[in-house]
Amino acid sequence: MPLAAATADTGDTAWLLAATALVLLMTPGLALFYGGMVRTKSVLNMLMMSFVSIALVTVVWLAAGYSLAFGEDAAGGLIGGLDHAGMSGLGPDSVQGTVPTLLFATFQLTFAIVTAALVSGAVADRAKFGAWLVFVPVWALLVYVPVAHWVWGPGGWILERLGALDFAGGLPVEIVSGASGLALCLVLGPRMGFKKDAMRPHNLPMVMLGAGLLWFGWFGFNAGSALGANGLAAAAFLNTLAAGCTGLLGWLFVEQKRDGHPTTLGAASGAVAGLVAITPSCGSVSLLGALVVGLAAGVVCSYAVSWKFKLNYDDSLDVVGVHLVGGVIGTLLIGVFAVESMTGGAEGLLYGGGLGQLGKQLLAVVVVAVYAFGVTYGIGRLIDATMGLRASEEQEQTGLDLTVHAETAYDHGVLGHGAPVSSSVVSPAQKVTTQA
Repeated sequence: MPLAAATADTGDTAWLLAATALVLLMTPGLALFYGGMVRTKSVLNMLMMSFVSIALVTVVWLAAGYSLAFGEDAAGGLIGGLDHAGMSGLGPDSVQGTVPTLLFATFQLTFAIVTAALVSGAVADRAKFGAWLVFVPVWALLVYVPVAHWVWGPGGWILERLGALDFAGGLPVEIVSGASGLALCLVLGPRMGFKKDAMRPHNLPMVMLGAGLLWFGWFGFNAGSALGANGLAAAAFLNTLAAGCTGLLGWLFVEQKRDGHPTTLGAASGAVAGLVAITPSCGSVSLLGALVVGLAAGVVCSYAVSWKFKLNYDDSLDVVGVHLVGGVIGTLLIGVFAVESMTGGAEGLLYGGGLGQLGKQLLAVVVVAVYAFGVTYGIGRLIDATMGLRASEEQEQTGLDLTVHAETAYDHGVLGHGAPVSSSVVSPAQKVTTQA
């Protein structure tokens, strides 16, 4: 008898529909998180860089990105083919596991979107918006898509040949965004007044709201990666909550001990650091492992964000210190805390697995970080040489909101630490003096 055609499971489909919406919400949440962290003169520009990433990455993903990332392998584990370019051959009856293929493709699209948006935090306040419109689609195809294929695609070399584990995106999302952000901020150079002027967040309630939306969406990000309404999704869900909590507490502990003050920015950053680190490991470690992973990220990342002042790279909103460092921590600790009951086979060092899995995780981290950094640096240099990547000095001084978008976030721009606006673009009544 012929085999019955595969059909989607309604429970799994319902959960992945919800998870996809949750992950998409992370990008507007990130926009608020980043928007609150910049000065008043660049709030809208920061929001726009995230929102426009939704549109740009979606078009690229539907045209070729999905096929190259999740199509049948076409080059020795390095990239997929173009059989599904334009989403061809993926009708409503096509099934990926127990969910419709179109839903799986959309779920994976939301990961690509938020990864691109994450990179923007490294270049806040000084990147040309027009250059960003060019950078995002090129970067998505040349950086994100290949790494996604290596880690999750059919025949991808990291998953199927190396055997490194990454449940929900430590490699293609966190490490890729952090390494790419580092490359791009090196191409651009530091902001005017870096290490001299106060560049404090202008709206901490907005930062906290954005962090809350990110945390909410992260349950779809991690638990949704089980691709079903099952026990693994439940374990990933709880691990995500636990790691976010210990990340928050770890960061606050460091602040209290080092600075004498636990801050709202520290609480938001610590929660995000814990969530970053548990992303690759939420489907591999026990609850105890998740608690340790989150705590380690909260503590280490709270120190890592200050590295930019010592090493003189201006990562505006700490993409490197949180996402690169946190992603490395979470990916490597799989090799220490992985348990067979979660992975179905692989075990970490503490559970009798030896150093083998840790070595695989380390190799994957190094290769992905070097690839993302190198290709992004090349793209950035090419764009800078052809159309210019950095805004003009006048635009940066006045603020990108007014000079690029002809708008301001606040009527008089007095709610933070933005620079005074130019008299050529506002009335005398609108002039205020604010600290840059």
